[in-house]
Amino acid sequence: MHQWIIDFMNQFGYFGIAMLIAIENIFPPIPSELILTFGGFMTTYTNMNIWMVALFATVGSVAGAIVLYGIGRLLPMEKLDWMIGKWGHILGLKKEDVKRAENWFVQRGNSTIFFCRFIPIARSLISLPAGMAHMRKVKFLLYTTLGTTVWNVVLVCLGAFAGAGWERISQYMDVYSYVAFALMVMAGIGFVIWIRKKRKRRKGE
Repeated sequence: MHQWIIDFMNQFGYFGIAMLIAIENIFPPIPSELILTFGGFMTTYTNMNIWMVALFATVGSVAGAIVLYGIGRLLPMEKLDWMIGKWGHILGLKKEDVKRAENWFVQRGNSTIFFCRFIPIARSLISLPAGMAHMRKVKFLLYTTLGTTVWNVVLVCLGAFAGAGWERISQYMDVYSYVAFALMVMAGIGFVIWIRKKRKRRKGE
């Protein structure tokens, strides 16, 4: 896949970058770290510009995020309630937990959207709950654009700085992705445990 991505970017330039990043947002297994760092490297041997690479990458990121946000808005909360009612007992979740999580997202969704843009997989999937919680479109677009811009500029600049050694940056980012994903899973497990303990405490009272 890596060689295909590189060939595609070499052939289509800015538009290839935007298209690949948009697909990456919808299909997370495509590595944005590879796309962005190689895009930075391309600025060292072509007439492509760092800021234009970052701009087209951001356009692609926002486009992909909008697609998932739209899907989230189309998913009825009743469907999620049904899924939790049927399978939630495996994780110790109940329907009221969904409503509580939705309220939390509405209150703190701005920072969540921004910071999740730096976390693999969550960077893409966070758009779904934003849509399901009917987060205001303007806020969603604002914090999505800010977060993805920071992420894209940093990686493109690192790729340009590394030059021919851009693959080392991509490898380091792979390690970061694994660590960040592991921490995200641990945080999710901790969240479930916290909910269950809080429920037991309420029953005790």
